[in-house]
Amino acid sequence: MPESPYPMLPVEEALSLVLQNVSALPPETASFDEALGLVLAEDIIAADSLPPFPASTVDGYAVPAADSGPRRIVGNQMAGYMADIALAPGQAARVTTGAPIPPGADAVVMVEDTIEADGLLRLTTALKTGDNIRPVGFDVEAGRRVLTAGTTLNPAEIGLLATVGQTTVRVYPRPAVAVMSTGDEVVAPDRPLQPGQIRDANRFALLGAVRQAGGLPLNMGIIADQTAGLAQTINRALAAADVIITSGGVSMGQLDLVKPYLAEHGALLFGRVRAKPGKPVTFGLLQGKPFFALPGNPVSALVSFENFVRPALRKMAGQTQLFRPRRSVILQNDVRHTPDRTEFQRAVITRQSDGSLTASTTGGQQSSRLLSLQGANGLIILPHGHGNFSAGSRVQAIILDDVG
Repeated sequence: MPESPYPMLPVEEALSLVLQNVSALPPETASFDEALGLVLAEDIIAADSLPPFPASTVDGYAVPAADSGPRRIVGNQMAGYMADIALAPGQAARVTTGAPIPPGADAVVMVEDTIEADGLLRLTTALKTGDNIRPVGFDVEAGRRVLTAGTTLNPAEIGLLATVGQTTVRVYPRPAVAVMSTGDEVVAPDRPLQPGQIRDANRFALLGAVRQAGGLPLNMGIIADQTAGLAQTINRALAAADVIITSGGVSMGQLDLVKPYLAEHGALLFGRVRAKPGKPVTFGLLQGKPFFALPGNPVSALVSFENFVRPALRKMAGQTQLFRPRRSVILQNDVRHTPDRTEFQRAVITRQSDGSLTASTTGGQQSSRLLSLQGANGLIILPHGHGNFSAGSRVQAIILDDVG
């Protein structure tokens, strides 16, 4: 086979090229209750003070704190309206949690600390001004910035938007990502296998990875090894998506058509990376849109997605935290590694009683063996230029999931 014309870039250089060539999508206006998981593109300023009136924090009685002796109960102030009550010295009013404090009162005593009989209220505890009252603006002051641009809208933030009456927000949209598989040998999972065929695992794994990364996945199906079919599907993807992902067709075989197509019709920015798995991963721009051509082996496709596609999607969605956490781990077993490429081996990472993290690889690390990713919660990083690692060595690991 001929030598590849594409230089093999270090992983860090390839990732830098990706991030230099993607940017946040233009913000859109969305209803606040449909914006969960999206990133704010504007600051949110409270228009009103909350609460807008002094409010009781308990069920009890509003009173002037300076009074002594019994108080006569002159009315009820419940939550949700303003009663026509004003207290004079020696008077009290029943109040519920969240109710406005009647004029003349400056404290609330809890029901549990009172005795009520014959219309008179007696206190069984000492009371001072301000007790059990939320003053105006206690929760939020008018004019305060309650959320900043760049904040991810989680449930608490959605609730805060409702609290301040911000029913529409400017947010960065989820990037729409077209995912397709290539190859005459690839068939849908529900099809019986004929000689020489394999089921299409990559497309569905990548669609799930896109959704998990915060993107909007678009299933573009399988493309046969024909330039016309490739062009037709890619044109449909360009019309519908912000990003295109293919899997397969990026090696040096006669039917590997994706690299030549991207080089001819777009800008191919790199065609090989010094990574294992994932050496033939390819990135470029097609009509200005990011185009990721991932390898056909399932593990290569998913590890390449983690290394290059996921950070790009997060940047396009307005996220500032682009990368998964990295931690130092202690190897529990010897690990074979050839020094020509940076390798990402699948591992189970466990937190020990002393707080340290250990890592055990998940068996055979062949790029076709998808079982090596099943159950893995980390990728250990074996750097280029370093040989085998013995048990007890410390290496860096990308944390994919919770560490027990």
